Amino acid sequence: MSEAIAVIRASALLQGASEQTIASVSEITRLRQYPRGTTLFLQGERAGAIGVVAGGWLKLYRVSPSGNEAVVGVFSEGESFGEAVALRHAPYPVSAMAVTDCPVAWIDSDRLMALLRAEPEIAVAILSSTFVHLHELVSQVEQLKSQNGPQRVAGFLGGLCKADAGSETVVLPYDKVLVAAQLGIKPESLSRAFAKLRDQGVTIQQNEAHIADVRLLRAFSEEDPASAWGRRG
Repeated sequence: MSEAIAVIRASALLQGASEQTIASVSEITRLRQYPRGTTLFLQGERAGAIGVVAGGWLKLYRVSPSGNEAVVGVFSEGESFGEAVALRHAPYPVSAMAVTDCPVAWIDSDRLMALLRAEPEIAVAILSSTFVHLHELVSQVEQLKSQNGPQRVAGFLGGLCKADAGSETVVLPYDKVLVAAQLGIKPESLSRAFAKLRDQGVTIQQNEAHIADVRLLRAFSEEDPASAWGRRG
C-alpha cells in the first residue's frame, strides 16, 4: 500500500492531485516487477488497467504484418500509458516490453471508473495525461519530418542532460539499437550521427556521452536542417 502511494504520488498521471485522491487510487493499484526482456502485453490484447512506470524503462512498439518492429515510445519512471484503451476496455494498439528491470503499477480500470464518479478530479488528471501523450506523438512526427539524424540524436542526448549549460556526461539508458529505433533511424546511421556530433563537442565512449557544451548541443538540435547540414566539414 505504501509503495503504491509513493508511485502514484510521483507519477505524472496524478500530478498535483490531493492526498485523498492519491490514497483512493493507490487502493486499486497493484505493483508488479518485470525483469528485463519481459513482455507486459501484446498488441491486440484487451486492456484492463492503466500502467505507471515505477522505475527502469519500457518500450511500446508495433509489429507490422511483414514482421518489422516500430518503436512508438520509451517510458521511464513516473510516466503512464494505456489510459484511453484501459477505460474503454479496448485492445492495446501496441505491445510493451521491459527494456530494463522495470516495476509497473497497474490501476484497475473497472474500479477506477467507479472512483471517477465520486472524484471528478481524477478524470481531469487522466484527460490531461492523454493530452500530453498526444502532444508527444505530434512532436515525434515533427522531428521525423523536420530534423535530420544528427539533430534527433542531439535532441535525445540533450534531453538526458540535467544541466542547462556547461559540460556533462550522460549514460545511455538503454542499448543503442533501441535508441536508433526510438529516433527513427538505422543503427548504422546512429553511429554516423555520433561521429558527426563530434563537431558539437560530443564524445561517445561505450554507453557514455561526454558533452562539452549542453547549450550548444541543444541549439544544434533546434537548427534549421539545411543550416545544420551546411556546417558539415
